[in-house]
Formats: sequence, structure tokens, C-alpha cells
Amino acid sequence: MDKVVIFDTTMRDGEQAPGATMNREDKLKMGHQLERLGADIIEAGFAANSDAEVEAIAAVAAEIRTPVICSLARTVARDVDEAWRSLKGAARPRIHVFTSSSDLHLAHMLRKSRQEVLDSAVAAIIRAKGYTPDVEFSPQDATRSDVEFLIDLYTAAIEAGATTINVPDTVGYAIPEEFEGLIRRLLTQVKDSGKAVWSVHCHNDLGLAVANSLAAIRGGARQIEVCVNGIGERAGNAALEEVVMAIHTRKDFLGVEHGLDTTQITRTSRLFTDITGIGVQVNKAIVGANAFRHESGVHQDGVIKERLTYEIMDPRDIGLSGNILHLGKTSGRAGFRAHLTQMGYSVTEEEFTKAWNAFRDLVGKKKYVDDRDVEALIAEEMRSVDEQYVLEQIQVSCGEPGIPTASVKIKAPDGAELVEAAVGDGPVDAVYKAITAAVGIENHLEEFSVKSITENTEAQGEVTIRIKVEGRTYTGRGVSTDIIVASAKAYLNALNRKLADQADRQVVSLSAPP
Repeated sequence: MDKVVIFDTTMRDGEQAPGATMNREDKLKMGHQLERLGADIIEAGFAANSDAEVEAIAAVAAEIRTPVICSLARTVARDVDEAWRSLKGAARPRIHVFTSSSDLHLAHMLRKSRQEVLDSAVAAIIRAKGYTPDVEFSPQDATRSDVEFLIDLYTAAIEAGATTINVPDTVGYAIPEEFEGLIRRLLTQVKDSGKAVWSVHCHNDLGLAVANSLAAIRGGARQIEVCVNGIGERAGNAALEEVVMAIHTRKDFLGVEHGLDTTQITRTSRLFTDITGIGVQVNKAIVGANAFRHESGVHQDGVIKERLTYEIMDPRDIGLSGNILHLGKTSGRAGFRAHLTQMGYSVTEEEFTKAWNAFRDLVGKKKYVDDRDVEALIAEEMRSVDEQYVLEQIQVSCGEPGIPTASVKIKAPDGAELVEAAVGDGPVDAVYKAITAAVGIENHLEEFSVKSITENTEAQGEVTIRIKVEGRTYTGRGVSTDIIVASAKAYLNALNRKLADQADRQVVSLSAPP
């Protein structure tokens, strides 16, 4: 049975989603988890964006040794050179060269002729081959391109040395039956097509990214480019978890297999949410909160009698356990450490101590603690963003009648204690105004959401916010059994991300990748 290669582009295309920015430490955490998941290829970034991006990709390349590590480059000599600069420490490096192929893109974006595009693609592939034998080629907007030109372009790319040929549905335009036919035609008519692995990169503008990816497998594609939770430009990319579990569940129809450890899917999804603060809708396939819940009495009766009546997948196959921790106030460090290991966490002594202290604090507030609580507190205590401003104290007064008032004490980067107070329309508004006065970063709050991590009234609350500062969006996330405290943590988390971004990134204006 053929194997489908899983190419994860969460740290590149996924990062292009508003609020999904990841710094060096974020990418390292994500990279290690993708390695545990078994991703075959990790596209770690677009090196030509900035020196900070080069350093982040290089860090991933240095530490993540099992998967292929990939860096994106336009068909520009400087881009190819920067891609290699970011990858030269990788055990298995790949340079991913892209251009555009549709007449629409050529006329309005590149302003080049078809021959100029073909020539630049060949030159860039040859240049990349001088650095590494593993070179991928992608023409943006392939599904709206003239097929005869695509055939010429792909033929030239293979002749120049490209070892992976990608067919991007850049704007999510394709329909599955049509896309399968395109893949079959290209494999048949492109000269020496068998010398390269054929790949697809599908966007979700019509909600068909996963369907198109699976249709491409039927057409002969053997690499699928995906993002965790389906994140990405606009409506997102093909969701890793959906593609993988479709292959896993329907081998009988698709006739292929993958090499991933599916029990790591839930942890991978939650880690991405922890890093970016971007959650998934409750009815999201595979990783949504309702994916394995049954409300109808008929469904509940069927599942109780035989799980397969209404579940085509075993929740345990994606890493769901729903375990209640048999740990409490009298539990010891050894028991907690053993449970973390059972959950799949590998932590340093310093990280364990932070997690242990947070757990001890949590069991003092909650009677029951389950795996979701543990995952939330670990994410809360191990945020990778540099916490330049740290919340030390918060006091809120509110009620009816009364004027909501908040006071905060914040530790500044220089060690100074900043104390501010403010009134607002409600307790959260008052807290945010006090923090803004203390930190001094004006911003616009675009989104505020709160949810319960578990079902009971003593549950931890998870607050996610998005703020816009100087035209850029930053996401913050905070967790606490006190919603007001969680709101303050989320706001400071977003502000600290803004400061980290300001310090680390000097973004160069570039055309959007495929």
C-alpha cells in the first residue's frame, strides 16, 4: 500500500492567519510536537521575511532532526540563498521554490510573461539544487492556470531537478472531481512525471480543502500539504487532522496509508491553540469539543450498546482519554510526574516545578481535576512569549449599584512595580483600562471570548482576546478559576506578544506565498 507523505505548513502558511504569529520558541515547541506526531515534512517558515524568521527556522532545523525541514523561497536568488541560510544546519533540508502560473497572477501581480516565469523558475530550482538535492516547486493559482502552460512549467521544473511537484489550489477554487482529473492529466502528460513526488496544497475558501486533497490522492498525489486545525490564509488550509483521519479510517477506499501517530493529534491541536490563542469551533471534525459527544437519546442509546453504531473513529485513536486525575491535595510530586508522563509530556525539572506548583494551586480551588485542566495549566505556566510585563496583583470592585473599579500591580521589564487604577463599564473593562494605563500601549480590542475548560461550576475559565496595534493583530490567552484574572492574563499575554514581535521582527513586504 502506498504511503502518503504529510507535509505540515502550520508554521508557514498557518502563521499567515491573523493572530497566528509564532516566535522562535513557539516554533520550536510546535516543531517538537509535530516530530512526536510523525509529520514527514515541516515547513518552518519563509526565510526571506526577516532575520528573525531565518533564526527561527534555523533553530527548528538544528533541534528537529527526524522530519525534513523546509523553507519557502520565491524564484528570486536572494530568497533561495536566505532559505539555505536558514536550513544549512538541518539533518534533512528542503528548499521550496514558488512562483505564479495563472494569467491573472502573471498580468496583475508578477507582470511577467509565461516564458519569463518559466525561466525564473528553472533558474531558482537550479540554484536551490546547488544547496540541497531536495527541492520542491509550486506554481501559485495552479487550478486557475492554463493546463498546457502548467504542463510546460512542470516539465521544465522536473528537468531542472525539482524532486517534489506541488499543485496549489491557492484560492480554494477547485471542485474535487475536477481536481482529481487535473492531477491525473498532469501525471500523464508531464514528461518524466514519475521522477518527482506529486503534492497538493489546498485552501478552504469553498470548504473543500480536505475533499480536494483526498480527491488528489485518488488522482495519484502522494504528498498532502496541511495545517493543524485547518489554520491558514483566509478560510484556511486543508486540516491535518481531517486528512490524516480520513486516510486512517478509509484505507479501504483511498488505498493508501500514512506514517503519523494519530494519538498525538489532540495534543498537537491543543498546543497550537495554546501558542496562538486561536481555538476551533465546537463542531469541528476530529478535534472540536463536540466531535465525540452524543446529545440525541437515540444516539446515546446506540453508543452505549455498541460504540460503532454512531462513532466511526475511536476517540482514543486521536489521544482523547477524558481521564479524571486521582490526585488531590494529598498527592505527591511522583504521582503527578507519572501522570504527566502518561499524558505524553516530557518536561525539564524547571518546567515540572512550575507545573507542580500550578497544579497544587489548582487542586486547592477545584475538587476534581482532569486531563483538560492539566493541559490548560501547563500551557498557562509555560507560555513561550517573553513576559516583559507580569501581573502581580489585581483587585476588582463591582456590583449593582456601584461603579466597576479595578486596580492592578504589574512588574515592568526593568523590575519596577507599576500600580494603576481605573473605572469602566464593567469589571473587565476596568481591568483593561488599568493595564493599558500601566503599560502605555494603546490598542483596539477586536475580539473577546471566554469558555469553560470543564463542565462544572468550579471550572477554570479560558479567555482569548485579539487586539490590533499599529495595523497588526495579536492574540492573548489566559486561564484561571477567576474569569477576571483570566481576562487580565489574556490581555497582558497579547501585549507581551506585541512587544516580542516589535523586538524580533523586521518584516519585509513580500507577495503572498501559495
